[in-house]
Amino acid sequence: MEVTTKFRLGKLPSAAVLANRFEATVEEKGFLPLAISLAHAERAGSLPIPHKDPFDRLLIAQGILEGMTLVSNETVFDGFGVGRFW
Repeated sequence: MEVTTKFRLGKLPSAAVLANRFEATVEEKGFLPLAISLAHAERAGSLPIPHKDPFDRLLIAQGILEGMTLVSNETVFDGFGVGRFW
């Protein structure tokens, strides 16, 4: 959702192929989707951060609950015990 939204807004102009073929590209690369669970939503909504971006809050919550490393340049992620690459 974030990739296609940022592409649509002109913030990721180089992501045209990914934005226009997201599901197919994910499948071709061998990635698995991660559904948004109620636990993810609850954690995201309760995170004590002033950062209001719902995408970032959700990514942090999923990273925490699923023990995943996030690929992001958002340094705000570092204070939540979630791994970050980039």
